[in-house]
Amino acid sequence: MHSHRYAVSALAALVSTFALFMPSAFAQTTVTSPPPATFTLANGLNVVVIPDHRTPVVTQMIWYKVGSADETPGKSGLAHFLEHLMFKGTSKHPAGEFSQTVLNVGGNENAFTTADYTGYYQRVPRGQLGKMMEFEADRMTGLVLKDENVLPERDVVLEEYNMRVANNPEARLIEQIMAALYLNHPYGRPVIGWHHEIEKLNREDALAFYKRFYAPNNATLVIAGDVDAKEVRSLAEQTFGKVPSQPSIPPRRIRPQEPEPIAARTVTFADPRVEQPKLLRYYLVPSATTAAAGESTALDVLAQLMGGGSNSYLYRALVVDHPLAVSANAGYQGTSLDATQFMISAAPRPGVEFSQIEQAIDKVISDVAHHPVPAEDLERVKTQLVASAIYAQDNQTTLARWYGAALTTGLSIEDIRSWPDRIKAVTGEQVREAAQKWLDKKRSVTGYLIKDTTPKHEEKRS
Repeated sequence: MHSHRYAVSALAALVSTFALFMPSAFAQTTVTSPPPATFTLANGLNVVVIPDHRTPVVTQMIWYKVGSADETPGKSGLAHFLEHLMFKGTSKHPAGEFSQTVLNVGGNENAFTTADYTGYYQRVPRGQLGKMMEFEADRMTGLVLKDENVLPERDVVLEEYNMRVANNPEARLIEQIMAALYLNHPYGRPVIGWHHEIEKLNREDALAFYKRFYAPNNATLVIAGDVDAKEVRSLAEQTFGKVPSQPSIPPRRIRPQEPEPIAARTVTFADPRVEQPKLLRYYLVPSATTAAAGESTALDVLAQLMGGGSNSYLYRALVVDHPLAVSANAGYQGTSLDATQFMISAAPRPGVEFSQIEQAIDKVISDVAHHPVPAEDLERVKTQLVASAIYAQDNQTTLARWYGAALTTGLSIEDIRSWPDRIKAVTGEQVREAAQKWLDKKRSVTGYLIKDTTPKHEEKRS
């Protein structure tokens, strides 16, 4: 019943990289509004209130600090499976009541899972906030799971896997690239899970994961909209405040980390359904959380400079000056608890070899790594990035989403709010150093998506 609602979120989760050729998440944060109010309940729940009084609407988002990278090895897909099961009802509110209430008041809802967090949100008229908080607080610990609803939902997830991964050659290639990029870190596992492991997930797995990670002291509640902090605090105390904390939750998440990369890798995925070949290259780079001062914003600027739009270096080199490709992009996924990816993508024109595309990409990287970035180019991309930060404040849900994503991956509100100023401070030398240090072939996996033209083997009739 709910499977359609997860389509967007699961795809984002599974291939968060499809949305990658956008400025980093921090680009999408408000810079002109006053800082959000924050407080912590006695049970450890962090609350962030982002006032937005333009429309009588409010967005509630609860973010759990658990994602696919926190799963037990051998049980991949469990975080995402539990996201689905969270809609199965509690003893107070049977399955479907929460969702139906959201629909009845003209609201909308969704849920999403990534490697680092799992989130649930509702956007409703402001008068409905108390009811939404009561529902969400109830299912933080009150979920009732029975085999008769767990097992069909596992089939829904397997069907989603077939639709989003098995039948999507580019998603398949990305799955293989990520597994090759991360030799030791669980980011190498797909968020949706490996098919053979999803098939074995059961009620006991889901309940154990739920009891271990779903607790107020492992969550951040973001409320954005036509509310004030005093009102939200009162509602939060009455609802979430009654949920006991979970003392066994560790103060920080510790995962196996990556060794220093020493070998460039390539992955080729051939599929008869591929109509447009594609080259994807991923580099292992620091996230906003793990980077040294100034490095993450330099990577943001570098990504925009190399592949953010029709004025970017890769687009000019591959599409405009030498018609080798029909598209060329670059992106940096800064919002991540551990080491993340800098991504380059190009779709060759008919008759163009991947080697020609790679030579052109390598030349662009070499030029940026060895020559100062022209001042006018630097100013142009900084202006684009900062402008996107200002425009994003028009969307309440986007704003809540960026705050939640940042806060659940180890960043502070100050990190988010200072992002535009830190972008403005990036120097051409920092961009050059970032290209030289991080866009080193040894740190990369290059993936080739090609059409499989092998004739199918046919059984001979005797």
